[in-house]
Amino acid sequence: MGDLDVTDDARFQRALLAHLRQEFTAPAAAILGYVEILIEDATRLSLDAFLPDLERIQQAGNALQTLLQAVLAQTGEVIDPRKLRHDLRTPMNAIKGYGEMLIEDAANAGRETFLDDLSRLLAAVEGVLARIEALVDFTGQPADPTVAARPIDQADVSGTLRVIRAAGLEQGRSAERGRILVVDDNAANRDLLSRRLTRAGHEVVEAEGGAAALALLQHGTFDLVLLDLIMPDITGYEVLCRLKAEPATKEIPVIMISALDDLDSIVRCIEAGAVDYLPKPFDPTLLHARIGSTLEIKHLRDREQLMLAEIKREKERNEDLLLSILPRGIIDRINQGETLIADDIGETTILFADIVNFTPLAGRVPASDLIIFLDKIFSAFDGLAEEYAAEKIKTIGDAYMVALGLLEARPDQTEAAASLAQAMLRTVDAIAADTLVPVALRIGLHTGPAIAGVIGRKKFSYDVWGNTVNIASRMESHGQAGKIHLTQAVARRLDGRFTLEDRGEIDIKGSGRMRTFFLGPALPAHV
Repeated sequence: MGDLDVTDDARFQRALLAHLRQEFTAPAAAILGYVEILIEDATRLSLDAFLPDLERIQQAGNALQTLLQAVLAQTGEVIDPRKLRHDLRTPMNAIKGYGEMLIEDAANAGRETFLDDLSRLLAAVEGVLARIEALVDFTGQPADPTVAARPIDQADVSGTLRVIRAAGLEQGRSAERGRILVVDDNAANRDLLSRRLTRAGHEVVEAEGGAAALALLQHGTFDLVLLDLIMPDITGYEVLCRLKAEPATKEIPVIMISALDDLDSIVRCIEAGAVDYLPKPFDPTLLHARIGSTLEIKHLRDREQLMLAEIKREKERNEDLLLSILPRGIIDRINQGETLIADDIGETTILFADIVNFTPLAGRVPASDLIIFLDKIFSAFDGLAEEYAAEKIKTIGDAYMVALGLLEARPDQTEAAASLAQAMLRTVDAIAADTLVPVALRIGLHTGPAIAGVIGRKKFSYDVWGNTVNIASRMESHGQAGKIHLTQAVARRLDGRFTLEDRGEIDIKGSGRMRTFFLGPALPAHV
């Protein structure tokens, strides 16, 4: 059985070599012949702009012929039809691409004679490509040698011209433009792609391999990557996986390009994150259609991300505005769907502060100066309230109200309120000395139960109600300038931590006679 297998393999190799010799040698020579004629005509007609591309076609034709000669010279080596097809398509890609661009240039220049010869060249190219496709089917078996390759006739020429004109129309209609990175180890392939894409209005950057592409992507931004699948340093598949693994590059769309029709490789790339696949040589219409479609999706996604970012910024601005009106905990509850915010608070400490003799001051200074002065004081109070974890409730004219222990119970709330009150007195004294405005502060404190909640529909307000609030306000109004007036409830909780000046019993409007105190300095902590 083994001998039979060896014999069958040898027979296959001989048949393949015969097929190559018969079907490819003459067309390859014809391509070179057409190119030589075109170079002579371009030189004779002084079409110097056409010569560089014609010379590139000639170089690719020589590479094709050299490859065929090397394969046909093999005697004992096994030929892999799949690899052979890939190798044959590489120079054909260059010939076809440069030829199509020359046809566009010749058509635009009105060079009909030159256009006819270029069309014959491309017809010969189409014939060779058809033979390459028929060389091996997807099972890896040789094609039937009795099946002749597709004949080259005027239909090929007309078809080629239709493709080129369609490509030109497609380029004219395409509105999507982008910055595209072309990655291919073959210089001719890179040049062809870059020039065609540049003609379509794209900005193109080239990379000669996977390592160069990764370096460019680290420092530049791209709308699309055209990535060759087979490269000698880092394969296109590995580059793709690295791009999709990095947050900075994972959203860049990648179209894989290859002269190798390997369904498994294509599927792996799509699964790894590639958005599309383009076979070499490229059909111009298909190339521009797929790039345009990919860029359109990319730009739509970019606009979506910008909109989402703007929505996020707007949400943050709205939240900052809400935070200037409502406490964070209340905002969280509203965002969670609560429509009625009403809480019974077991114990809270309320602080009222009022600027003494503010009304006469308001009548003596311009409105702008008065607002600046008040803003300076109340902004400083806001900072102190945040420092002592107190909740600012509101300002009423020249009065300032805060509460401690509203949103969560805290055992140190009266001590924190006393320290906050003393800091507020020091702040006003410093501002008075700095501005030479004779102002002083009067502060009242009381602790006890209260009700807190949110009222309003268009203008939210978080407020506190109850007898505790009323008594704290009375402590302020019955106090003295530069002093902190306390109820007995506050004094009991501060006993041993601050000095207290017993004021005795006084009449408090709405509450009768109450024993009150003035707050003195804090006492040293007991060790």
